[in-house]
Amino acid sequence: MASSKYKPINFIFHVFYLIFIFSAHSSTAELKRLLQPAKPDGRVSFLVIGDWGRGGSYNQSNVALQDVFVYMGEVGEKLNIDFVISTGDNFYDNGLLGLDDPAFQDSFTNIYNASSLQKPWYTVLGNHDYRGDVEAQLSPMLRAMDNRWVCMRSFVVNAEIVEFLFIDTTPFVDKYFVQPNKHVYDWRGVLPRQTYLNNLLQEVDVALKESTAKWKIVVGHHTIKSAGHHRNTIELEKQLLPILHANDVDLYVNGHDHCLEHISSVESKIQFMTSGGGSKAWKGDVNHLDPQELKFYYDGQGFMSVDISEAELRAVFYDVSGNVLHQWKTYKESLYLTS
Repeated sequence: MASSKYKPINFIFHVFYLIFIFSAHSSTAELKRLLQPAKPDGRVSFLVIGDWGRGGSYNQSNVALQDVFVYMGEVGEKLNIDFVISTGDNFYDNGLLGLDDPAFQDSFTNIYNASSLQKPWYTVLGNHDYRGDVEAQLSPMLRAMDNRWVCMRSFVVNAEIVEFLFIDTTPFVDKYFVQPNKHVYDWRGVLPRQTYLNNLLQEVDVALKESTAKWKIVVGHHTIKSAGHHRNTIELEKQLLPILHANDVDLYVNGHDHCLEHISSVESKIQFMTSGGGSKAWKGDVNHLDPQELKFYYDGQGFMSVDISEAELRAVFYDVSGNVLHQWKTYKESLYLTS
């Protein structure tokens, strides 16, 4: 395995510790809860990349291997990242075929082999992942092959000052059920659909209400607000967004659109960040949004970094060569004024 030299035994135990340790305070006890230690100074730093799994084609290897300037691995080293977030569509075009599918090594292990990227990869499923063997992608056996891989349908990661809620957004989208076209989706574990969605929405609401973290970040594959090819996901706007508004969520981070974008909400403090430029991009169909909302749009490949302290959050978008395209920061005002 290409990245084996970066996998000491203590890291293996650390990842399995993250996977199997659950907090006891949730009243629903449905969403799995993982513990992710912050740095000694309390900061949390991570990278975000989505829509990447193409075996190194469409510049995927350039995004990951950092061949030219300050690319993903070097940014990860500079920030001393704690983990990576994958926003889904991990394996094109039709997910994994099974546990022995070489796409796992070809698109993940052998691509993201920079030393700084040998950290947990917290991963959600995308619509393309649902076209394959979903149970394979969720299986602990993949973690035995590459101990970075942490993929579940919906789960919580507690990183002390910040809590992350990863949400399985694909089952919300009506067209995958009523107009699947030639595609076959693996709905094991999802049916009956409405029961699954009702339970998930309740669990999300409870988890956010119970969170005592300074920052709350929600991660899903599908857009809620987007100027890109797929535009807004109406089902998430109607069903999920009101819960995010009601629970003071700071960021919603997604993939699905193969671009990079930052959209501010005019209704709340929520910022919508798309990082779906992990491989195939440049669709060329940007849709108009109110300039008050659309702070940044890049129709191309790249990734995103986030660095968080108790009082400040800073997000940076990079192109395929590691050039900074856009950066934004916000503060927890009461904490910032006293720091």
